[in-house]
Amino acid sequence: MASEIVCFGETLWDIFPDRKHIGGAPLNVASRLSSLGAKVSLISRVGKDHLGKKIKTFLKENDISGACVQIDPDLPTGMVTVDLDPHGSATYQINYPVAWDRISKAEMALQTTRDASVFIYGSLSSRDPRSQNTLTELLDKANFKVFDVNLRPPHYSKETIIKLLHQADLLKINDEELEILSNWFGIENISMESGLKHLAESTLTPSVCLTRGAQGAVLFSDNTIYNCEGLKIEVEDTVGAGDSFLAGLVYQLHMKTSKMQALRFACALGALVASKKGANPPVHLDEIHQLLKSQK
Repeated sequence: MASEIVCFGETLWDIFPDRKHIGGAPLNVASRLSSLGAKVSLISRVGKDHLGKKIKTFLKENDISGACVQIDPDLPTGMVTVDLDPHGSATYQINYPVAWDRISKAEMALQTTRDASVFIYGSLSSRDPRSQNTLTELLDKANFKVFDVNLRPPHYSKETIIKLLHQADLLKINDEELEILSNWFGIENISMESGLKHLAESTLTPSVCLTRGAQGAVLFSDNTIYNCEGLKIEVEDTVGAGDSFLAGLVYQLHMKTSKMQALRFACALGALVASKKGANPPVHLDEIHQLLKSQK
């Protein structure tokens, strides 16, 4: 059976001072989607090494199709050094070049993309022209396209980001990214809600979602603003919280849930991930419903 949702891009290991975890935004999103019940495929590339084999095993154990995860004979599996401040916020040092910089145009990836209802992509995987060219071809075949902007300087260019923005049906950004994009498009001195609307118009994107950390999230869609206030939790670390938020939002929208309900579900899921260690901690549906019920 074909996958409902495809995630494209980096697979890697997050290296903390005291531990390491499998990560990368596309893999994190895929993992959370699978845990919610979606049929998911990952298009990526790992090294011919021990870390790459462990990622392949992880995908199998978490019911994510790894048929489109390629093996690079030369470059290693990606690694990212993660530093956490006293509040649990993360900064990243991302190795280059690594295997996911060379995702190739395989026919299986093209067919998987054609068959899926949703295609999720980010900006980091476009830092190298080889993976960027593959993404460009896949976007041409994709149906509903979700762009997780995920700006990580110096691993992006304005020209590439603008090109990717114009491909999206749903755009996910954070406060800092909204400021950067607003400057690029000359959007100044207006409210946050008006800024989202102008960004949607400037990029021809039907829906734009702004994540605001502890302050919740805002979705502009169908010329309407949906606002979910932040949920009160004790933060352990923020790694992967935005990825789980996106997975929750996409899954709920894919299941035809109302936009407000989808946004609240996504906020609760992201908050629960931030309250636990690592990018992919277990989160059960009853935890999500209990958190939402406790903060109505």
